[in-house]
Amino acid sequence: MEALKGLINRLTDPKIFLPLFAVLFFLALRTRWVWTNKVGLVALIGSLVFFVVSFQDPNFQVIVTKGDNIPIVMLLYVVGFFVWYSMKQGYENDERMAKGEDPIEKQEFKEKVLTWPHLVYTELICLTLATVFLLLWSILIKAPLEEPANPAKTPNPSKAPWYFLGLQEMLVYYDPWIAGVVLPTLVIVGLMAIPYMDRNPRGSGYYTFKERRFAITVFLFGFVVLWVSMITIGTFLRGPNWNIFGPYEYWDVHKLEALVNVNLSEYIYVKMLGTGLPSFWLTREIWGFLLVGLFYLLPPPILARTVFKDFYRTMGFARYSVMVFLFLTMVALPVKMLLRWVFNLKYIVAIPEHFFNI
Repeated sequence: MEALKGLINRLTDPKIFLPLFAVLFFLALRTRWVWTNKVGLVALIGSLVFFVVSFQDPNFQVIVTKGDNIPIVMLLYVVGFFVWYSMKQGYENDERMAKGEDPIEKQEFKEKVLTWPHLVYTELICLTLATVFLLLWSILIKAPLEEPANPAKTPNPSKAPWYFLGLQEMLVYYDPWIAGVVLPTLVIVGLMAIPYMDRNPRGSGYYTFKERRFAITVFLFGFVVLWVSMITIGTFLRGPNWNIFGPYEYWDVHKLEALVNVNLSEYIYVKMLGTGLPSFWLTREIWGFLLVGLFYLLPPPILARTVFKDFYRTMGFARYSVMVFLFLTMVALPVKMLLRWVFNLKYIVAIPEHFFNI
């Protein structure tokens, strides 16, 4: 059992967990049998057994029973269920339409009922059950209240609310102005721009995967693989001094990670060329600017001639450019995370004298 716990602790290290999860998730999206009732039931039972067995470990028990962390455990099950259910419905509709039949939603639409009393009764029952659930929650689980704020005694680790933990995790890899301002703004702008960029009428009003592969894959990658994973890492794996701890590992406040993060300019001038850093910031960081420029300028025309050629033809230059810019910005996050994990790369462009770091 201890060997198994050690293996799980090793696999939950973000540098292993996130790439492995991303690969398995992409493979699962293209695998029909994953999204069936039998596999869904096995996954549910397996996760419950894992949770019950792991609950015997005192370190695991302390982490998952914190008042702030219980909703995140529920979030994982809820997100997992609805992703599985939507993909299951999508594959079933794709199979039906391949046979010339209507999607399930179109058949259900024929069975109409009146808002009053059917919908109102259903909403009233849901409202009553939700109220009872919240009352029981408040009685059985203590509110995670702490002592008044004291600047001489700060919590360790000091964590944001769960809905900001993804942003707090991004602060590890990006400068605060990017992680706290630029990226959240682009997420909001991107969500607002989707109806104007994606005018594909297929898949509207019914579940499907075949007809919306790219849109569904990108959305699930950004939401599940990146956002939900970062919330999970920040909730269960980030411990004292913001170090990474496995789910069965004791949160030791004295744990020190020997990490020497190096900027790209230091890699080039100091390690590769064996010289000192230039004093002028533009000369020093020109390589980082070139790399960032190539990242945003080189892929769009290449993708327009290869895997995205259909998008370029139907969307036009302007909408295609906006779509690829938002897509590359999302991809930049896992790329930056991998660069930090593998090369201890801190910033690609580091200009602290002007408070500008990428």
